[in-house]
Amino acid sequence: MKRRVIVRPLDSPLAAPALIHYHTRRAMKRRTLVGIVVALLLLGVMVAVAASILHGGLSSRAKPTRIETVIARYARHLAIPANARLTQNPVLASTEDLRDARLHFADHCAICHGNDGSGETMIGGGLYPKPPDLRLPQTQNLTDGELYWIIENGVRFTGMPAFASGGGHGGTQDSWKLVHFIRHLPHLTAAERIEMERYNPKGPNDQEEEQQENDFLNGATPRRKPESQDHHKE
Repeated sequence: MKRRVIVRPLDSPLAAPALIHYHTRRAMKRRTLVGIVVALLLLGVMVAVAASILHGGLSSRAKPTRIETVIARYARHLAIPANARLTQNPVLASTEDLRDARLHFADHCAICHGNDGSGETMIGGGLYPKPPDLRLPQTQNLTDGELYWIIENGVRFTGMPAFASGGGHGGTQDSWKLVHFIRHLPHLTAAERIEMERYNPKGPNDQEEEQQENDFLNGATPRRKPESQDHHKE
């Protein structure tokens, strides 16, 4: 008797090309579907941005929509190199370094972020987007490397500048110290905030008032304020 040979589809000489063709078409369909989804997302973003502009114009007083916030955070995540995110803080969190960072923050950062990191300041309130509350998980959950990268490089289309080459900034060591201070913000004490207030930038009126207080405490005769030039004797 002749032995019957059962030819299975996968054993057929035509099976391999057909299988390749099948997987190729499947991959193309998947890429097409992904492209459509991305296009729809971009269209949705454009519509949301257009609606936001039509509703509130280009005013920086408006609050970013939720979709803007999500996209901005995702874009920031993509912008930070993977090796930077994994970088460990080389500076030890000593008491002296933490104080240096606290006073540095008061002098350079508090004008937008506030001494307590809340972002509730006159300048911060006028920015778009508003400075984040550095005490909240959205910031505290970032890695040390991510915080350092943001301090050094800034964030485009926000009020956050790059301090890598900023005047008065002490370089990478100061940035790493600031990372430690940002971690400490949720536990900032009242005494620390009071000390920081002495290092906040002051305008001419504040400086004059402070000088008058010092003169009074030192027993000096208070200086009279110059009369306005608009004042005319009758």
